[in-house]
Amino acid sequence: MHISFAVFADGANLSQEGKLNVLGVFDALQVGGFPALHPRTHFVLRLKGTMEDTGHHTLTFRWLSPGDEELWSSDGELNVAPGPNPTFEMDLPIIAVIDLPLNSPGLYTMRVALDGEPTADVRLFVSSAQPVPIQSNAMVS
Repeated sequence: MHISFAVFADGANLSQEGKLNVLGVFDALQVGGFPALHPRTHFVLRLKGTMEDTGHHTLTFRWLSPGDEELWSSDGELNVAPGPNPTFEMDLPIIAVIDLPLNSPGLYTMRVALDGEPTADVRLFVSSAQPVPIQSNAMVS
């Protein structure tokens, strides 16, 4: 099994037909200050597998700060059933809706492991909003 793609997004869902819809993909955030929390972030992962991947698997997400400190983690079990056509790759979309804790500016990492093996690092650059200085001789209306 391998990861086809992994992204942060504003929203994601699966249609009635099983199509993965992803809206507002991003790789950078700006927050007002620290510490902060970016609520309801959609972390979208698309796994591809073959008939050989049928069975139980463990998927792990680890949210790491710019200093490589683990801020959040989660494990889940996948039970992969055989696909309808053994000649095609199986499409296994995962949508995790999470709150991302942010403790400082910098480059954060969502580390993904499949069956204990690191398989992807997805980066997110976070900065703080800089206030615009007002000059003392400027007119404000």
